[in-house]
Amino acid sequence: MIDDLDLGFDETERGEKGRHRRGAVRRRQGKSGGGRGKTLLALALALILLGGIGGGAFYGFDRVQNYFVTPDYDGSGTGEAIVEIKQGALLADMADALVAADVVKSTKAFIEAAEENSRSKNIQPGTYKLRKQMSGDAAVAAMLDLKNRVVNGLTIPEGLTAKTVFKRLSEKTDIPVKDFETAAKDPIALGVPDWWFERSDGKKIKPSIEGFLFPDTYEIPPKATAETVLKLMVDNFLTVTGEMQYADKVKSDRRIAPYEALIVASLAQAEAGNKDDLGKVARVAYNRVYGDFPCNCLEMDVTVNYYLELTGQRTKTSKQMTESELNNPKNPYNRKLAGLVPTPINNPGKQALEGALDPPPGKWLFFVAIDKEGHSAFAETPEQHEQNKAKAKEAGII
Repeated sequence: MIDDLDLGFDETERGEKGRHRRGAVRRRQGKSGGGRGKTLLALALALILLGGIGGGAFYGFDRVQNYFVTPDYDGSGTGEAIVEIKQGALLADMADALVAADVVKSTKAFIEAAEENSRSKNIQPGTYKLRKQMSGDAAVAAMLDLKNRVVNGLTIPEGLTAKTVFKRLSEKTDIPVKDFETAAKDPIALGVPDWWFERSDGKKIKPSIEGFLFPDTYEIPPKATAETVLKLMVDNFLTVTGEMQYADKVKSDRRIAPYEALIVASLAQAEAGNKDDLGKVARVAYNRVYGDFPCNCLEMDVTVNYYLELTGQRTKTSKQMTESELNNPKNPYNRKLAGLVPTPINNPGKQALEGALDPPPGKWLFFVAIDKEGHSAFAETPEQHEQNKAKAKEAGII
């Protein structure tokens, strides 16, 4: 009876994409022939039935064949196709990308081949150089071969300013620095939500990309534009801070705007000579701006250096800075101005973000580096700070 015929349908044919996740690929159980054997047997039986009905029924052979047999190319293909597999892609998403590039004939061909290859869970996101019109099996094998993965990695370390990031990106991609500068003029268009540009201290904000170019190692896609590269970095920032619940926790725990905490994270990234001190430097910034520090100002030389770089001038050490540079009234990043500076002064990493989110308790208002490893000594009073400075001089640090 045809009601009892196993036609070989499985969850792939029903289109349940969500079940086919990379790293959790299901395999058929209990039948040695696999899904392809079942569909071929079902096709043969169907053709016998059609034959019994009459020769005229074969007008629908192609439709019946596609219904029972997976549309697939033969062999290893020809030519060249560049395919990008995005982070978190499911098997069905990979299959869609491959079909769009004419690498495989159908999504089903790739998914079935991946299901039958236990190593398919090792397929990584990235860009692949493949061939057009490959069989599903050949496509899976090619994506597991690291030689076919296009590696164009670039590491952006913590604490670089946007201007420096643009230069490094340009050197790696040959995209002009001006293209990055133009794209960066509208950070909201690059994916930064507009609510990030709000402050609780009443200061006006001119949206800046500074702070949102998350430091990490990036694989730059072929034919990338300045916009696509910067969007990639912004998206990474949003992913990391989203996983940290950064914005919500800043509002509830620090009772300030997330943008202000981002500024503090950048200050800590610039000032802390050692990752152990990131949180303590953040605490100093909070104490100075929101506490009882006489001027409620930062008095951090790194903000002056940021202004020098921003305006195309040479950055300097604290000893090299003149009085006019340290206290330039036209400098919006003046170390003596009350409150936080207008924007972040670099692009902080995750540890600096964590330090600004949850700094250790303390009433410190001063700090100075005291060893060659970059550790700082922290003080609550000017007298304690002078003692720490003396130790730093003895150690030859200042």
